[in-house]
Amino acid sequence: MTVSVFAPASIGNVTVGFDVLGLAVQPVDGSLLGDVVSVEASDSDRLDVIGNFANKLPSEPSDNIVWHCLQLFNQALAEQKAAQKAAQGHTIQSVRLTLDKKMPVGSGLGSSACSVVAALEALNAFYDKPFSPEQMLAMMGQMEAQISGSLHYDNVAPCYFGGLQLMIADPAIITRTLPSFEDCYFVMAYPGIEVSTKAAREVLPNEYSKADAIAFGQTLAGFVDACYRQDKQQAFGHFKDVLAEPYRESLLPGFVEAKAHLQSAGCLAVGISGSGPTLFAVTDDKALADNAATWLQENYLSTELGFVHVCKADTQGARCL
Repeated sequence: MTVSVFAPASIGNVTVGFDVLGLAVQPVDGSLLGDVVSVEASDSDRLDVIGNFANKLPSEPSDNIVWHCLQLFNQALAEQKAAQKAAQGHTIQSVRLTLDKKMPVGSGLGSSACSVVAALEALNAFYDKPFSPEQMLAMMGQMEAQISGSLHYDNVAPCYFGGLQLMIADPAIITRTLPSFEDCYFVMAYPGIEVSTKAAREVLPNEYSKADAIAFGQTLAGFVDACYRQDKQQAFGHFKDVLAEPYRESLLPGFVEAKAHLQSAGCLAVGISGSGPTLFAVTDDKALADNAATWLQENYLSTELGFVHVCKADTQGARCL
């Protein structure tokens, strides 16, 4: 039996929610923007990596985050069986993992989260789901922290559950699904260059002013309120990042100019997806979304690896193919 799981791209932070908001997205043309991991029984554990961005990953399987996911999952299985005692629990099997790396590394699209979520969910499905969604999310966060250097769920939570996710301080809850704007398009433009999450965090200040703290809380609260009332004018009328974007925009060639153009063209909002360099623009007008995509294709992409997708919110999250 082979189990294949797709995990979608996501917008971390969503401008107003640094480290506490994330939105899963899917292209409206039906293409898969995310990673796929397949699991099948094997004589010994092995990992194969294929896909457009396979060459951007470590050549040694033991250095790949998907391999680390396998080690963590097996450890959790062993601990579960020990806790249940006797013959209960799952016997650990040797497996062959195949990572189809469709997502660019360091793109701001939750690339590492896609690999982590797809790998762990595929393993959970292969073993007939011995772990609950809450247990799975905790493991996913642990793996994401290993890569980025800090524990944050704003990519793994939407990638796993789908939709717009708000991170909660209570470790027993972790995340709540917010109502998203179903008629909105999210134009995603990856320029083809890499910005590591760690590097993007290093440019941020260690402390913020009281004014910035108040502005952040007020803007995030207003956005959450607008989501529940489905008030796009309020949600995107004060759509501003005071914590990260002012310090990160210098890492993104052409971002300031692109943002100015897209806003003048009528987009509801423009922001940095995660740590960048991917840019996202929001509109509820399909024609404007298509025009924005064309402009970004011609003016924001830096290399042949870059791409633009017109997306909507992905409400499914990780799923078996």
